[in-house]
Amino acid sequence: MTAPVLDRITGQRRAVAVLGASLAAPVHAYLFVGPPGTGKREAAISFAAALTCPDGGCGICESCRETIAGRHPDVLVIERQGASISVPQAQEVVRLALRTPRAARYQVLVLVDFHLVEKAAPVLLKTIEEPPDTTVIIVLAEFVPPELVTIASRCVTVDFQPLSEADVMSALVLDGAESSAASAVVEVAGGRLDRARLLVGEQSAVVRLDRWRTLPTRLDGTGATVVQLAEELAAAASEPVEILKARQEAEMRELAAQAERAGERGIPGRAQVEERYRRELRRVRTDELRAGLSALAATYRSRLDGSPRPQVAKSLLLALELVDEASLRLTRNANEMLLLEWLLLRLDSLL
Repeated sequence: MTAPVLDRITGQRRAVAVLGASLAAPVHAYLFVGPPGTGKREAAISFAAALTCPDGGCGICESCRETIAGRHPDVLVIERQGASISVPQAQEVVRLALRTPRAARYQVLVLVDFHLVEKAAPVLLKTIEEPPDTTVIIVLAEFVPPELVTIASRCVTVDFQPLSEADVMSALVLDGAESSAASAVVEVAGGRLDRARLLVGEQSAVVRLDRWRTLPTRLDGTGATVVQLAEELAAAASEPVEILKARQEAEMRELAAQAERAGERGIPGRAQVEERYRRELRRVRTDELRAGLSALAATYRSRLDGSPRPQVAKSLLLALELVDEASLRLTRNANEMLLLEWLLLRLDSLL
């Protein structure tokens, strides 16, 4: 029987089984690896809640609630601060790993986006290999680049797969969404529950992806069109950002009301909440652009499936390489407009 708090993890049955079996004797480090939006972060928080819960992950005690809310003193989430994990940031992880837990048996460090570890990997190796007995490290990565291979070999790897449409649909309905609204957003979400939850009930998500799908037919060989299309795509990426802003503002009002009822002079941890909001906004914008790039890649792949002439097939393969490169650059905080113009100019010259 698995810990109730792990029931928060949607669709990842094998991952839940591995984590549930691990609770009796957790190892020093885990690597959660899989595409974005597959629930790695939520799984890490749920697993951390189980590790710090005095009842093994009941999901209802104060410890579990505080972990899920992001306030437990022994559960730290470390986000990258730039295009990649920096050496000073890795050194800070090493320092934090040496801390003694304040309230629980273990402290848990959740390291986000560590497929972008680059030059900082050697700094982390010894700590991940031999952390203190009271520290558990959970590394989150979309894939395992060469820089992460040695670290990965010191971790228990837990794989995360894209969610099925049925899993996404079921989760949205459990959240309280109408079946029709959930069904409309399932395809747009591309197996990503976080994206589905953001976009459910939003009418223009399909229209935005159609802009990307039809890009090859709208490129006409002129620089003016490239600039116009890039501006259009960048502006469209702001639409889900505005949805998230509205939700954040509502959450901030509720936090303020809770603080007032508790007699607090201000919202506890307001600076941390606002920093989390900023990270979420950046992530959602990047996710929207990457979803568009994925739709564009699907268009080129469908053309390849039509058995085109060899020269056309070569151009389509080059187009797919360019789209993949653009998606990778987005994760490294590239300037969006310059990146879109770079991509569209090169695609325009191919086909």
